[in-house]
Amino acid sequence: MITNIDLSQLVECIGDAIIVVDAHEKIVLWNPAATRIFGYSEEEALGNTLDLIVPERQRHRHNEGCRKSMETGITRYGSSLLKVPALHKSGSMLSIAFTVGMLFDENHKVNGIVALIRDETERYAQEKTLKQRISDLESR
Repeated sequence: MITNIDLSQLVECIGDAIIVVDAHEKIVLWNPAATRIFGYSEEEALGNTLDLIVPERQRHRHNEGCRKSMETGITRYGSSLLKVPALHKSGSMLSIAFTVGMLFDENHKVNGIVALIRDETERYAQEKTLKQRISDLESR
């Protein structure tokens, strides 16, 4: 049984992106998987907002939801798996799946939001191709 877990090692080695924003919606944690998925180095991401990876057409809705969660300490998504488009540093679009969680200080005041993110781009493309093939076969 492992009794002492090095959390920084966990954040570094996990294959999914771990991103944390503080109460001001600034990125304060960006692990190596986030760099691999989104193309931004930790240095480029830290201190910025999630506008780096949220496509323009989704930004208003995303920012409103984030602000409301910060104010209330509640996210409507909880442990739901969300599937949305995202933006790579190169400008290409990604398909991601993620969960979010609220982070609180010792006085139960919101001090951040954590997102665990997986790149689903390849799987999404395969699924889209398969659906198109099924549709083509059904229309024959």
